Amino acid sequence: MQVQKIAPDDVLLDVVGLETHFFGEDSVTRALGGISFQVKRGETLGVVGESGCGKSVTALSILRLLPKPSARTVAGEIRFHGRDLLRLSDREMRRIRGGKIAMIFQEPMTSLNPVYTVGRQIAEAVQIHTDASRAVAMAKAEEMLRLVRIADPERRLNNFPHEMSGGMRQRVMIAMALACSPELLIADEPTTALDVTIQAQILRLIVDLKARMGTAVMLITHDLGVVAETCQRVMVMYAGRIVEEATVTDLFARPAHPYTRALMCSVPDRRHGRQRRLPEIPGTVPNLREPMVGCSFASRCSIAIDVCRETTPFLREVGPSHTAACWRSEEVASA
Repeated sequence: MQVQKIAPDDVLLDVVGLETHFFGEDSVTRALGGISFQVKRGETLGVVGESGCGKSVTALSILRLLPKPSARTVAGEIRFHGRDLLRLSDREMRRIRGGKIAMIFQEPMTSLNPVYTVGRQIAEAVQIHTDASRAVAMAKAEEMLRLVRIADPERRLNNFPHEMSGGMRQRVMIAMALACSPELLIADEPTTALDVTIQAQILRLIVDLKARMGTAVMLITHDLGVVAETCQRVMVMYAGRIVEEATVTDLFARPAHPYTRALMCSVPDRRHGRQRRLPEIPGTVPNLREPMVGCSFASRCSIAIDVCRETTPFLREVGPSHTAACWRSEEVASA
């Protein structure tokens, strides 16, 4: 059985062996432990896992926005259209960041500049990446506010961020990210600070705009329900490593890693009118400052055996387009 590879012409982003470390005074935190994955043109890839598993660090590494000097990518390649982003100059990277690759951050209030109107901020993003005049850029800003379904966009151009609700600020962030028609949009927990109704609206908006503009989306979330509704493929991260990757259909039908299965058991189910008590995943995430031996999930896994504690598993196929880093993946998938 062979895993179906993505055709080279379809690959937009190709991450190979990415390692990112955070350096303290007397320790090193290995935030990413050599991850490899691809994003296909026009697809939505979900990236899921608990807080601290490396999802956001992956996004910041791709965009080269890691906090300096404490964090650094120490190994690997990040190929976008075949060019390794890690080898580009700062000037070349600025042209790609916000233009070809854009990002929506978790909290728009800290991402938007409080002293400038939202119209000016969107227009400046357009001017940085195009030759547009200020008038043309402002017209584009108004068009984008209308596109993200903000009522009365001509008037809203002159609003400051604090004059808008959380949901509207997130729409402004989406408008800014898509203003230059990026080929890849990285959305890092874009609905975390919003109530459930607004969350659904924002996610539906991202899906609609993706379909309209043909943009590939890398959606970072801890919510498997969101993944099921919006993504084509999903990769599950744990302790800075990818532990499972599959199409959404395959992942939900046959989860092949105990961590993925545990995450699914932790999703609320209200179909029967009352919420059941959710099981907890026992134990704690391993300390990434210490060398990791064996499977990173072994100490929390109820089916771990000696090989799990002694030898690090690699991603291996459990079905077409489905891989898992577990020594007992076939048994987990058939359970």
